[in-house]
Amino acid sequence: MDLPWTEISLRLVLAALFGAAIGLERERKDWAAGMRTHMMVCMGSALIMLVSSFGFNDIVGRDYAELDPSRVAAQIVSGIGFIGAGTILFRKPATVLGLTTASGLWTVSGIGMATGGGMYFAASAATVFSIIILWGLHPIQKRISNKFHQKSLAIHAKGDVNPRKIINRLLEDKDLDFANFSIERRKKELVIDVTLQKSASSRLLDIVDSLQAEDYIKKISWSK
Repeated sequence: MDLPWTEISLRLVLAALFGAAIGLERERKDWAAGMRTHMMVCMGSALIMLVSSFGFNDIVGRDYAELDPSRVAAQIVSGIGFIGAGTILFRKPATVLGLTTASGLWTVSGIGMATGGGMYFAASAATVFSIIILWGLHPIQKRISNKFHQKSLAIHAKGDVNPRKIINRLLEDKDLDFANFSIERRKKELVIDVTLQKSASSRLLDIVDSLQAEDYIKKISWSK
């Protein structure tokens, strides 16, 4: 069966629109894989699905041809991993960014395959669910993760300061729960990195404020 050009155009346009809808969410966060990347992945997947399903009609049924149309489409699933890997960033130990974008590209390729195969409802539903997961659930995830995320405190002091002097000040907060801490002496500088098991209490914040007023403290910074 040969598809009319109107049906082919419809499937490619729909795939591009589905990809754009998901890509807009990534675009607003200024990720490398934005709207145009998602559109191309989704439409390209739809095109490959069309080729896989209808591109070999002229030789199907011939005695010399043995075809498995699913093999072409199957390569999308594995091939998209190369694009997804390019969106993943390793910034520092235990910090990996871009996994959500990579998984979004993988999902978009599936949406494109569904669109190319004529499964319009499945493609539409997957697009809606993807937008809900990426955009709608993000505030909830952020609220939950902030409660359990470890906080890091970096204290930069003059090199001749006894580190116990600073540690003892921090321990004035009885509720302070260390996950770990490290002490490093650099050139004319002492750096104390403290990882807290839970969010900082108001008592600890007061201690940090008082430490920052000391002349032997150069800088105090928070991270998570």
